[in-house]
Parts: sequence; structure tokens; C-alpha cells
Amino acid sequence: MQIPFNVWHDAILKRRSIRQYAAKPVEAAGLEAMRRVCAEFRPFLSARSVLVADPAEDIFRGIPGGYGKVSGAPALVAFVGNMDSPDVQEALGYTGEGVILEATALGLATCWVGGFFSPKRAAAIAKVSPNERVLAVTPVGYPKEGSSLQEKAMSRFGRNWQRRPLSDLVIGLKENDRPEWMKAALEAARLAPSAMNRQPWRFKVDKEGIVISADSVVNPTMVVSKRLDCGIAMLHLEIGALTSGVKGSWEPLKSPQVARFKLLAQA
Repeated sequence: MQIPFNVWHDAILKRRSIRQYAAKPVEAAGLEAMRRVCAEFRPFLSARSVLVADPAEDIFRGIPGGYGKVSGAPALVAFVGNMDSPDVQEALGYTGEGVILEATALGLATCWVGGFFSPKRAAAIAKVSPNERVLAVTPVGYPKEGSSLQEKAMSRFGRNWQRRPLSDLVIGLKENDRPEWMKAALEAARLAPSAMNRQPWRFKVDKEGIVISADSVVNPTMVVSKRLDCGIAMLHLEIGALTSGVKGSWEPLKSPQVARFKLLAQA
């Protein structure tokens, strides 16, 4: 499946994390479109997405009345990774974000959930193999009418637009020396969602491409891999480049680096 970059770029600007859902099922056409993107958007062998209609409510957990609790979701997507692959985290972040952006384009609400769900329950409903794990899930549905105080508080906590400036995230070529495609790619990557809005990605740019790395900040309570977050930013970066007519490919790198985006062609 080729990336529908114009549609997904618009979705980057619209997407919000929603945890409170309306008590109505996803329409059949929406479910079919989600099944299709889960089946067709598999850019990496080590990551796949499984749509589950009508999941049990107890798959989601969190502090009752507090941050992280998802309620009322009529469907979910489980993001499944092959743990034999050294690049599984970034592959899953990239793959899962494509599914989430497609859901946004379809008018459906979503939310990356990496720590507030039951991996055992998710593994059972996604029918994973022994070498696989469900590393994250997203609820899928329609936002509940009228935000509760809880939802408003969570929205303020992880607001998409509360992002660090690129000057804090990028080294290498000075801003004035960066081509337009690179500026668009970095800005799209900057807007990527991350666990607890930690924004762990760092970028090194040169004339041949962009290297994305994970920062060195240590948080022993965080269960979501920074490389998964960086995988989400990788897709955003590629979408930004494609909107400027630039195609590239990803070369995996060793930690703390994640991958290099190398130019293939320019329109």
C-alpha cells in the first residue's frame, strides 16, 4: 500500500487523542475501511495491526477517574510486533500511526495506548503467535458529545500542539541551509504524538538526509519504548517529505540512533 500522503498529512493536523467514546458502534463502511488499512498497510514484516470490533471494556485500564482511562470504545486496533526483530518498536510505531491517521481521515477518533491496557487480554483477542506481543492499542469510535472535566484535563496534558521548537530538536544543517522538503518533513515529525507527550526524538540533518535518534532522558516508570515513539515520528517525517515531492527510504541504525531517511528521488 502506498502512503496516501496528502490525506494523511491533513490527518496529522486534525488528530487528537480521545479517551471518552460515544455509545454507538462504528458504521459498517468505517469498519471495512479500517480492516482494509490494517491488512494492506504493512511496510515492515515485524509489525501488523488487528482490528477488533466490540472489544471487552476491561481491556482498558487506568487510574479510575484519572489519566489514561479509556471508556465506551466500540472497537479497537491491536498493534502486534514480532519480538524476534531488533527493529520491532520503530516498525510498530510507524505502522500503527498509519492506521491511526487513516482512522482520522475517516472521521474516527483514536488514541495511542501503550501502558493503560491489558497486554494479556489484547494478545488473546488479537490471536498472537508465541514470538509476538501486543505493544500498543488504539480505541476506535466516535467522540463522546461534550468533553467531561477528565477529558479536558487529559487534552490539556497531552495537547498535540504543545510541541518543542525544532531548534531544540535538530542539529546539523542550519535552518537557512535546509531545503524546503526537509523543513516540511521536520515540521511534520515535530507534530508526532508520543507517550506522555515526552517527544523523545532528535534529528541530525545533512545534505543527504535525516537521522532520527532517541534522547538519553531516563524515566524508569515509563513502559513505552522511545523507539516506538520515534517510529511514529518517522512516518510523519516521510509524509512531510512526500508532500514536497521527495521520496526516500529508511535505513535502520543502532541505538541510540533509530534510522536514517535517505533520498531516493525528487519531483
